[in-house]
This record gives sequence, structure tokens and C-alpha cells, in this order.
Amino acid sequence: MAPRTSGLPLDDVRRAAEGAADSRQVDWMAGAGLTARALVYLLIGVSGLLMVHGAAGANVDQKGALTQLTEQPYGWALVAAMAIGFLGYAVWRISEAAFGVTGEPNRPVNRLKSLGRGLIYLAITATAVGTLRGSRSTQADQQESFTAWALGHTGGRLMVIGVGFAVLIAGLVMIWEGWKLVFMRFFQSVPPLVRRVVVQLGRIGTMGRGILFAVAGGLIVSAGWTLDPHRAGGMDAAFRTLLAQPFGGLLAGAASIALIVFGVCGLSEARWRRV
Repeated sequence: MAPRTSGLPLDDVRRAAEGAADSRQVDWMAGAGLTARALVYLLIGVSGLLMVHGAAGANVDQKGALTQLTEQPYGWALVAAMAIGFLGYAVWRISEAAFGVTGEPNRPVNRLKSLGRGLIYLAITATAVGTLRGSRSTQADQQESFTAWALGHTGGRLMVIGVGFAVLIAGLVMIWEGWKLVFMRFFQSVPPLVRRVVVQLGRIGTMGRGILFAVAGGLIVSAGWTLDPHRAGGMDAAFRTLLAQPFGGLLAGAASIALIVFGVCGLSEARWRRV
């Protein structure tokens, strides 16, 4: 006889949970989440272009993009909708961690990646809610503060360096996936013309995003190695690092355009990806 929980056999509970994870509601949450992710990258890319052209106070990350959006007419409503989308994305990814990733082998590593993405987007949901509540602390400041806190504890230096390497490796994987067109596994049912466009946009956007992640990860490693938390500023710090290099305007401008392209490709994914 199967063990029972709250009067229901565990097998029935499991089947019900798996059915919920494969429901139309989760499909809706995934679509809303992918749309919100695409829009925030479009906004970050625009913020990057503004920084290249000397805009004061522009922060090139999720918090900076959302803050600028709230300053526009009805921007708060858009940020609220995006917060719902981020939460939907997080729930979808966590359901994948629990029940498997659609279209990918049922391996622990794939489930762990989905869990990590879900937790990251729970944090981004909190960032969006904080923005709506009037928080004006920047994402870069928050990351620097956390790094400073970690470096002040036993083992914190190794933890910061480890996180930095994880972000760096994630960026390198994105670059590889962009070059090899790994992301095209999500576009099996798109019209041929759209597919050709997505191949080019997806490659540029995924590789550009990966370069920024790799730079951000390298800066976190440097922060841990030198015990200088000011180097750990996430995507915003990565943009500013690019901008400070020879031909920095071209480098940061290209990175901004790559993120805009990634956002456009993300809207296509929200439309055609089967989850």
C-alpha cells in the first residue's frame, strides 16, 4: 500500500504536482517570464547606449533599467507587470527543477541549472518590488555591500572568488552556446524566415551577453583576490570596465546593441518556445 499524505497516496500527489507543472498556467507563466526577461534586457541595452553617450546616473543593470522605467509616464504599471513576469519565470524554472526540463535530458545538472535560474529571478522579482516601493539603492551598490560583508567573514574570500569563477564560467558557456547555436533547440517550430533571423540575432545577443557575464565574473574574482569589494559591481561594473578601455565607446556600444538584440530574440522565444 502506498504511503499516504493528508489522505492522498503519495503517487497521486506526485502526479497532481507534475500535471500542474505541465499545465496551461505554467505555460502562461513561462511566456510572461520570457517576455519580462526580454524587455529588461532591451532596457539594459538602451541604458548602456545612454551611458556611452554620457548620460549621467545611468546604471546598466536590471535595477537601473527598472528605476528609469518608473520615471516614465505609467512606468510603474509596466514595472509591476514585469515583476509578475519575473515571478512567473521563477516559478516555471523551479517547476523544471522539480519535474524535469522540457526538451532536454532529465539530468541532475539540467535541473540544478533551472533551480539556479529560478532563484536568480526570485531575487530579480524582489528587486522589481523594491523599485516599486521607492528603493533607490543601486544593484551595483548592493553587490559591493554583499561582497564587503562576505570578505569580512572567515572563508569569505574563497566564497567570493568561487562565485566569480562561477559567473565567469557561465559567461564562457553563453559565448560557446551562442557560437554553436545551442539556443536554437528552443525554436524548432518557427517559420523558416523567422528561424533564419533568429539564428543571427540569437548568436549576436547570446555571445554579447556572455562576454558581459565573463567580464563581471572576472571582476568578482579580482574583488576577492585583492580584497576590494568595489570591483564587484555586476553588469554595471562590466560596462564601465569596457568603457574605460581603448576604444571603450565602441566596445560598450557593441555590448549594448548585443543586449538589445538578445532582448528581441527573447521576445521571439516567448512567442515560439514550447515549455
